[in-house]
Amino acid sequence: MEPSVLLLLTVFVGFLLLLVRGHPKARGHLPPGPRPLPLLGNLLQMDRGGLLNSFMQLREKYGDVFTVHLGPKPVVMLYGAEAIREALVDQAEAFSGRGTIAVVQPIFKDYGVIFANGERWKALRRFSLATMRDFGMGKRSVEERIQEEARCLVEDLRKSQGAPLDPTFLFQCITSNIICSIVFGERFDYKDRQFLRLLDLIYQSFSLISSLSSQVFELFSGFLKYFPGTHIQVSKNLQEVLDYIGHSVEKHRATLDPNSPRDFIDTYLLRMEKEKSNQHTEFHHQNLMISVLSLFFAGTETTSTTLRYGFLLMLKYPHVAEKVQKEIDQVIGSHRPPNLDDRTKMPYTDAVIHEIQRFSDLIPIGVPHKVTKDTLFRGYLLPKNTEVYPILSSALHDPRYFEQPDAFNPDHFLDANGALKKNEAFMPFSTGKRICLGEGIARNELFLFFTTILQNFSVSSPVAPKDIDLSPKESGIGKVAPTYQICFLAR
Repeated sequence: MEPSVLLLLTVFVGFLLLLVRGHPKARGHLPPGPRPLPLLGNLLQMDRGGLLNSFMQLREKYGDVFTVHLGPKPVVMLYGAEAIREALVDQAEAFSGRGTIAVVQPIFKDYGVIFANGERWKALRRFSLATMRDFGMGKRSVEERIQEEARCLVEDLRKSQGAPLDPTFLFQCITSNIICSIVFGERFDYKDRQFLRLLDLIYQSFSLISSLSSQVFELFSGFLKYFPGTHIQVSKNLQEVLDYIGHSVEKHRATLDPNSPRDFIDTYLLRMEKEKSNQHTEFHHQNLMISVLSLFFAGTETTSTTLRYGFLLMLKYPHVAEKVQKEIDQVIGSHRPPNLDDRTKMPYTDAVIHEIQRFSDLIPIGVPHKVTKDTLFRGYLLPKNTEVYPILSSALHDPRYFEQPDAFNPDHFLDANGALKKNEAFMPFSTGKRICLGEGIARNELFLFFTTILQNFSVSSPVAPKDIDLSPKESGIGKVAPTYQICFLAR
């Protein structure tokens, strides 16, 4: 955190502590939690390791459902797979509201498919799911797009001739090109300067959103928004991405053929035209811009970060990579590209990918929810609009479901016969009505990219496996994989 911001916070806290005596009355019948101070909330109970560490410590005292005051705002925490499922699945409609992430609120506001609520969210989600399906999600055509992208990646990796490289932007390129082909109707060359600039903006923004300073901003955004900080850089970065999207939308508008929509943007523009006489339509320019930003950001960063963690884990545990390659050789061989039909015949590889997702724990505290009405939950009354954090990390590391929750172990997803087994606590895409829109496409990308790379290359590290550090660069709303060098050696 910047020294100036830390100093201001210290002065602010000290001043309030001199003024404050007692604590506010509890709002409604919320679950138990530490006693808050006025305005400060539970600041004094927060761990310097970040929000997740703080919540884990509080859970030891208050159980699986508890209340934390983030500044003046009460937030209900759901800890463990059972509590999360009970809320997001068993009471899906009541918990289907979307809360806010303060650091991105100035850009997203309440627009777009991720952060919208009520009828706006329902209309945009229905449209987005149907349109992405029409342009390949869940169909053979998206498989072909991923296979083609994987082939381009293999060609590019061969040029490295086994020299160490940082895979960050290559993995971003391949995952982004899949969502770009659906949203913008095109893919980009890996050396395209505009494309690389957009990917850098997304990567830097994800890192800033996940930083400790953004977590502090979450506590006191009403106060800190008037001072310099990461929130300003995040807004600046995302606005630059929005400027690009705006230019793309105008190009689409100028070349639109109503009889032959090319992609998501075309289809949305046609829907806008169809509903232009409806004063209450949700299909307007602002929702288009923020929906495209949401899909582009999420479709690029989440899967690419999972791949980066995945190959770092293969460097750390080379015996796992060798077993995957053995299964690839047996099922696929070396003379054809992997396809999605192979997945059911490759339980070990599928288990490894599941374990990579579980272990990498990409969105540890989950994207905030809120209740859409006064809601009874486990004997407590959550007033309408109470924010709820489903702590996905607590499900993915739930010792009731995973024998070694803190260890990387593909056996978590294999039964006694070596077949893939389902695990109720596996929810890297969240669960319920707000489950990740692109879950299907992400699962397909992970399988096809992971197997194609290991079919064609063995991987090695300039660092000995025992010395490889798996600690994330940042851990907040998201986890940012550490930077590393990897060698792709042609098989």
